[in-house]
Amino acid sequence: MTRPPRSPDKAATPGKAPVLAADDVRRLGELLYRRTGMIFGENKRYFIERRVADRMSATGMRSFLAYLSHIESNESEVEHLINVFTVNETYFYREEHQLRCLGRSLLPSIVENREPGDLVRIWSVPCSTGEEPYSIAIWLLENWPMVDAYHIEIVGSDIDTRVLLEAKAADYGERALSRLPSDVVERYFDPPRGGQRRLIQDLRESVKFTPANLVDAASVAAQGRFDVIFCRNVLIYFDDASRLRAANNLYDSLNSGGYICLGHTESMTRISKRFDLCRFEDAIVYRRPGRERDG
Repeated sequence: MTRPPRSPDKAATPGKAPVLAADDVRRLGELLYRRTGMIFGENKRYFIERRVADRMSATGMRSFLAYLSHIESNESEVEHLINVFTVNETYFYREEHQLRCLGRSLLPSIVENREPGDLVRIWSVPCSTGEEPYSIAIWLLENWPMVDAYHIEIVGSDIDTRVLLEAKAADYGERALSRLPSDVVERYFDPPRGGQRRLIQDLRESVKFTPANLVDAASVAAQGRFDVIFCRNVLIYFDDASRLRAANNLYDSLNSGGYICLGHTESMTRISKRFDLCRFEDAIVYRRPGRERDG
């Protein structure tokens, strides 16, 4: 097969995105797909070139070929590269109807055969900068009367290690807080400082943050089993093969009878037949069949 001619690997001007040849875009897209399951191709060339420019500048690389050689032998730089390619769009109380469903339907179903003090595990993945797992904690404190009767463990995970650091810091601006009632903001956040408000310490300590890659079975298995998983607005970035791989990993992460909540544009029935579709008053969710906890 004859390849199209490759453009010379010109040195990049500092601060300016390099112009990548089609073969460069393909090679980088293949690397990102192998590691994340997300698709990056010619249709996202501008996005790709800007992100590559950021990392070339940070590493002092003057050409794309030099940078590609660098990442092929440097796991730490692969992590940085993945971080700049991930999309982090979230805010507190996003898709609030699912939080209502959690308190009114999912948790009552889960704890009906458990004793007070038993562990209930909830996973938010991807968690981005922490708004979603912290929203779960705040919502339960505000709206679920049984919150103190059980040991609730909330875990937030993301492939982007940079946003995990931001989640642990828990400093948020006006936009992130805009959906929260003002009295809730006053109760759970420190006074504003420099346009930011920090979540109170007790709430920061109530959520555990860990790195996880949804298409890596070992990475997902390391998080343990959960009763409820919030996995919203990430599967839309995968192709069919990666979606199925992620769905199987998520299925294995649920206790029998556990639930998974997806984004409003996502449907598990189009990906895997292993889950039961459940229609509740507030939301449609998906369930791993069975009643008892595994393991």
